[in-house]
Amino acid sequence: MEDQTEIFFTECMTIETLIENFELLGDWEDRYAYVMELGQTLAPMPDADKIEENRVTGCQATVWLKAEIDDQMPPCLTFHADSNSQIVKGLVYILHLMFSGKTLPEIASYDEQQVFGRLGLDRHLSPTRSTGLNAMVRQIKAQAVASAG
Repeated sequence: MEDQTEIFFTECMTIETLIENFELLGDWEDRYAYVMELGQTLAPMPDADKIEENRVTGCQATVWLKAEIDDQMPPCLTFHADSNSQIVKGLVYILHLMFSGKTLPEIASYDEQQVFGRLGLDRHLSPTRSTGLNAMVRQIKAQAVASAG
């Protein structure tokens, strides 16, 4: 996969591009490695944001997630996250593609399970990773709702 890196990593990555990239990869082991590589591209989260308030409960790994609402009209959410697990960092990258830059109503109505199915995450992640992934989604959606009110 290393010789295809330029195909898989672009500045303009979208969730649809990611799904297309997954389809190009042969098996789940290649996809798993790709997810971990995606995690390596995340910008580091400041240590000051790695506090209990930003910690995601329900994850086996340690995960911090901080959402912020910008001042656009309509307001959009962006978030920063980090984990002590490389695969979880890759899952955070995927969630970033799904939710960052979306309006609060878009986040509330987003069908993440459909995307997880298209990526095969619903079939190939361990139960504990799936639980953690869904916990991260719940926290993103909860922070969006809290920010809207």
